Parts: sequence; C-alpha cells; structure tokens
Amino acid sequence: MNYFDLGPSSDNRVDYPDYAHKVARKVKISKNNVGILVCGSGMGMNIAANKHRNIRAAQCFNLKSTKLSRLHNDANIITLGSRLITKKNALNCVSVFLNTKFEGGRHLKRIKKI
Repeated sequence: MNYFDLGPSSDNRVDYPDYAHKVARKVKISKNNVGILVCGSGMGMNIAANKHRNIRAAQCFNLKSTKLSRLHNDANIITLGSRLITKKNALNCVSVFLNTKFEGGRHLKRIKKI
C-alpha cells in the first residue's frame, strides 16, 4: 500500500481546510485512494473535504461508526478529532477503515444519490 503525507510538517497552527482540500484532491485521482484527516474536532476537516465531488468523508468516533462508514457509505476519507478520541482508539479506527470494504448492494443505489 502506498501512502503520502500531505502535511503539515510541523506542530505549528495551520488552516485545516488547506490540508482537507489537498487530501480530497489526492483521493479523487483514483477510486482506490483513501484519506485520513485529523484536526481538533474532526468536524472542520470533514466539512471541507465533503465540498469535493465524489468525496465521502466520514467523521468517526469508534469502531462501529468507522466500519459502517465503509460498509454502507463507501467513505473514502476518515476524519478524526484529536481532542475527542484517544490515540489508541484513533489508530484502531484507522485500521478498521483501511481494512473494511464497501458492501455494495442496496447501499450503492443510495451512494449514487449523494
């Protein structure tokens, strides 16, 4: 699996939409691409990423929300809130996100309506 770190490269404050847009543009290149975005709440990144056509960013808090975001919504970006989730839980969510495939079926019809 290939991965790209699109920043930021320091702990300095940044404007999160800049990074959400970078990741969304990268994810849109191929339907096999997925993205991981983290900000304080996860909400800002989620809103910014979802402005892009064919992006389905899902803000996840636990393993169940993460798994369902992939199974039913074919989410291609996970957003996490560093102030709202433990590091251990975040890493577990990322693992579930990367290893869960879209279920298709009745969900495909719904995805096409988004």
